[in-house]
Amino acid sequence: MATTTSSSSSSSSSSSSSSPLSSWREGMSSDNIKGLCLALSSSFFIGASFIVKKKGLKKAGSSGLRAGSGGYSYLYEPLWWVGMITMIVGEIANFAAYAFAPAILVTPLGALSIIISAALAHIILRERLHLFGILGCVLCVVGSTTIVLHAPQEREIESVREVWDLAMEPAFLFYAALIITAAFVLIFHFIPLYGQTHILVYIGVCSLIGSLSVMSVKALGIAIKLTLSGMNQLIYPQTWAFTLVVVVCVLTQMNYLNKALDTFNTAVVSPIYYTMFTTLTILASVIMFKDWDRQSPTQVITEICGFVTILSGTFLLHKTKDMTDGHGMQSSLSSVRLAKHSEEDGQDDVEGIPLTLRRQESMRDS
Repeated sequence: MATTTSSSSSSSSSSSSSSPLSSWREGMSSDNIKGLCLALSSSFFIGASFIVKKKGLKKAGSSGLRAGSGGYSYLYEPLWWVGMITMIVGEIANFAAYAFAPAILVTPLGALSIIISAALAHIILRERLHLFGILGCVLCVVGSTTIVLHAPQEREIESVREVWDLAMEPAFLFYAALIITAAFVLIFHFIPLYGQTHILVYIGVCSLIGSLSVMSVKALGIAIKLTLSGMNQLIYPQTWAFTLVVVVCVLTQMNYLNKALDTFNTAVVSPIYYTMFTTLTILASVIMFKDWDRQSPTQVITEICGFVTILSGTFLLHKTKDMTDGHGMQSSLSSVRLAKHSEEDGQDDVEGIPLTLRRQESMRDS
């Protein structure tokens, strides 16, 4: 009797000890592994695309008008198209990953593209990132991951018309109108004045429009998934309306992302763009799908803490983008950036000269 009790207790203990392993195996199914691999490959392709496109923009700018000055000579540069194709492949892989794995697994892995981009920029483009800039990257990744990991699960949708009804609700219509208005103000007022000196202007347009494009991409993905499963969604005009929004938004994003990459340090553009884009996308999803209605106060507070962490990382990146570890001389690097713009544009950007540099030059001349 004791032997039976002992064996039963040992078997129960072994089953309890093996339950985490079995649950892990159940969680990491073959589909989850496929989604994980797709998400990792997506991060690599997207991170590398920033570097390849930056190389193409530099090469095109040496023989024509730079993208940051309103030129489109990069469209004739094969290297830029290689970077563009690489980014498209990464986005397709990311889109496909959501078909195999849950969003809570796929979305945080997008932060890996920041690390890949910064590492490749350091090696290939020789763009140095200050120690506090690295800390800013870490904060951006941690904050974004915190938000995404505590985001609620997506609701089940059986028709693209359901997504259209959600998009037509007053709350999201107000958000969309606000986003479009802010984008137009940035494009027509702030970009002509501050586009060459303030990194948040170009990236702001990309992020604002990007939040709308993701909602449309999600709707289009639902339509394609349902169509492939046997419920044809191509017969609905809403599907084509979402397709048109995707095309317009993506073209706008690519245009101003090119300007940001051509004007500012790639290692700074990538994390700030990821941070703002992720933040606004989650906000758009919360408004459109009412995600916070199904969350506890603890989850909401955790997401707010993630926002604060992201803002801290963005601040560090923005303040240390011109600093180098060995010297910490912002003025020297600013003069290098000034010389670069002067050589490429054929003109002196007097407004871009720091006050300390102007004083040094005036003292040297006297």
